Amino acid sequence: MLKKNVGNLDRILRVVVGLALIIAYFAIENASPFLLIGIIPLATGLMSSCPAYTLLGIKTCPMKDS
Repeated sequence: MLKKNVGNLDRILRVVVGLALIIAYFAIENASPFLLIGIIPLATGLMSSCPAYTLLGIKTCPMKDS
């Protein structure tokens, strides 16, 4: 299982942007297949984990108290 490294605000933005791009792909006639890139932010937002963040050592979720 992937570690959670995406915070709540980041998650919400990823889901909204991802859905907007996917909806635009299906709503616009002759839309560019590039809009399907929205699958990536949607998936990472739903999983609360971003592989790119892991590689770069970025974490937008709050730290847990020990």
